[in-house]
Amino acid sequence: MKTIELTFLGTGTSQGVPVVGCGCDVCTSADPRNHRLRTAALLAIDGKYLAIDVGPDFRQQMLRVRPPRLDGILVTHEHNDHVVGLDDVRPFNFFQKEDMPLYCTEVVATELKRRFAYAFDEEPYPGAPVIRFHHISKDAPFEAAGIPVTPVGILHGKLPILGFRVWDVAYLTDVRYIEETEKAKLRNLDVLVMSALHHGPEHYSHVTLPQALELIAELAPRRAYLTHMSHRIGLHETLQAGLPEGVFAAYDGLTVRSEL
Repeated sequence: MKTIELTFLGTGTSQGVPVVGCGCDVCTSADPRNHRLRTAALLAIDGKYLAIDVGPDFRQQMLRVRPPRLDGILVTHEHNDHVVGLDDVRPFNFFQKEDMPLYCTEVVATELKRRFAYAFDEEPYPGAPVIRFHHISKDAPFEAAGIPVTPVGILHGKLPILGFRVWDVAYLTDVRYIEETEKAKLRNLDVLVMSALHHGPEHYSHVTLPQALELIAELAPRRAYLTHMSHRIGLHETLQAGLPEGVFAAYDGLTVRSEL
């Protein structure tokens, strides 16, 4: 029997929670479940560790969970709250004495090379992160550190991005629309992670909580966890009390397990 562990490194939006300068009940809450770093996750399978996204809080997130190594990074898309922490991959390069495999679309790779040009020059800056790109697309499964991964095409507004399914666990963030062909990849799940921005009104690039719950009901996983939540989602305790059976509000540091 194999076990997949998914740890929520961050469950907040691009601003995080608390939001700078905000005095709302959520942003001033003493409950750590209401403190949300930028959305990211860590998969642990058979002694292998895969990060999903490397946002601005990546260093802090790694110090919190302290994985013994990192075997690869899956990147959903090129927005800063999902990639701008790439420089903090360096310690893994140093300790593991190897390049870091990074799995992303060609568009994302081009953006990373532009934003972190010092790491990808012909003569890179000494001590810069050392990344080995693996180009992926929604149309082809791939392996990361020997782990089979099925990419799932998503629209984040008008931007095509990726979610990932690993065995019976799927991770989707920044969702606005999923085509029927991609929904077919999300059947018979044990765990579904789904973004849910806030209660409403409708947003141009993210599903709101009612829309996320509709998608969850349609896909019918055994368990679902909400992530990428803004301070407008409300207090964790109140939010959880209003969710359907089998749907849970994730929080930073939560680990969920799925057995194969």
